Amino acid sequence: MIIMTRDLFIYNTCSRNKELFVPINPGHVGIYVCGPTVYGDAHLGHARPGITYDVLVRLLRHLGYKVRYVRNITDVGHLEQDADEGEDKIEKKARLEQLEPMEVAQYYTIRYQAAMAKLGVNPPSIEPRASGHIIEQIALVQKILDAGFAYESNGSVYFDVDKYDKVYKYGVLSGRSIDEMIANTRDLDGQSDKRSSYDFALWKKASPEHIMRWPSPWSEGFPGWHLECSAMSAKYLGEEFDIHGGGMDLLFPHHECELAQNTASRGKGGVHYWMHNNMITIEGKKMGKSYGNFITLEELFTGKHPLLSQAFSPMTIRFFILQAHYRGTLDFSNEALLAAEKGLKKLMQASQAVKGLNVEPSLQPNADISQIQENVYDALCDDMNTPIALSHLFEAVRVVNTVANGKMKISSEDKAILEELLSVVVGDVLGLTDEAAQGGNESLIDGLITMILNYRQEAKAAKDWAKSDQIRDALAQLGVSIKDSKEGSSWNLK
Repeated sequence: MIIMTRDLFIYNTCSRNKELFVPINPGHVGIYVCGPTVYGDAHLGHARPGITYDVLVRLLRHLGYKVRYVRNITDVGHLEQDADEGEDKIEKKARLEQLEPMEVAQYYTIRYQAAMAKLGVNPPSIEPRASGHIIEQIALVQKILDAGFAYESNGSVYFDVDKYDKVYKYGVLSGRSIDEMIANTRDLDGQSDKRSSYDFALWKKASPEHIMRWPSPWSEGFPGWHLECSAMSAKYLGEEFDIHGGGMDLLFPHHECELAQNTASRGKGGVHYWMHNNMITIEGKKMGKSYGNFITLEELFTGKHPLLSQAFSPMTIRFFILQAHYRGTLDFSNEALLAAEKGLKKLMQASQAVKGLNVEPSLQPNADISQIQENVYDALCDDMNTPIALSHLFEAVRVVNTVANGKMKISSEDKAILEELLSVVVGDVLGLTDEAAQGGNESLIDGLITMILNYRQEAKAAKDWAKSDQIRDALAQLGVSIKDSKEGSSWNLK
């Protein structure tokens, strides 16, 4: 494996420019990424940040850095509205399914982690949960109160945006001004406790029917959604760290509020580089249940969705996502996935073929092949430009196919470069693996169980409940757990 030390450029949201990435501690990089709110199955939108920051971590480690990667799990405090109103999403799910909220959180956390593993996303160094860091969050609220940038109101604590703005300026991350927020904020029930409509909750007093609650100096309640990332990033990465990532939808209000909390409590933002991956659209429309185009990863893997003509493998999804720059929009369609499947197959075939290429010992290294290597790394190190890197990798694929067809000869040095590009970069950095060679049994199991569940669905449609139960019980004896819902049936191994 060739370790290449290069200058890495990434995108700094604050300055809107590419900047030379300089870690706070030479050779060590701290990364914090906002993970999922676990109240439903992982969907296509979860795949993009999972894969984006997985590639970033892989690239940095490949370049010789030691990386501590923290990705949180939000299992409390994320309300239905960003205006600090509505029911906690996990608690709402728990009421509907008559479960404990932590049962819901645990179930969907496990399913999220399993989906990420299928996509080749390595687990983070640390995966903290908001509910496990209530003490740290209460302490942070107190620090912000002591600094004079928050106020208590009827048992809840709110961040004083006006007061903060006079000292530090609110909106530097998203480019929004308070005047714009006033113009775009509508009055909502329950905001009478706030001094301003755009103040946000640090701690919310729990209503009598609220299940998830903890004692605090102000009330029995729960932390505001924005608080958890400020508290947990400081605990595991320190009050200053290198990179904070997340989806573009988190830029405002979540990351803007997080930056304000950091600055109010520490006197500094603490984050050197903010990275935001853009959204995935579906046939030109925003992905959402209201549009009928919301696709879970399980539906993609099984092909059970009206927009899909077939099942698509996890590596096809990963390759599809890497075909677009992480900051650009990515439009999903069945046709785009079919094209990604073909492209991935060509890449994987070349990755296998390169190992068997013959070399000409007397030949000098080919400058064009060395240039392909240079171009691949230049693209990856320039704001992690995976689509450009892939285009150069396909130049390597063309060379491999030409040599394999006997129309070109290469030196042993050339072969080493091609193997590094199509094995190390493709596999270790981009995380693309040959499922046909490595995951055949897993794909077979997925297909067989899906087929059996389809038979069970036919039995249920025919109201043959005995047959439906017989299939379920037989699968249970084999260690396959079935969960029925309005959307259909899903499964996992016990």
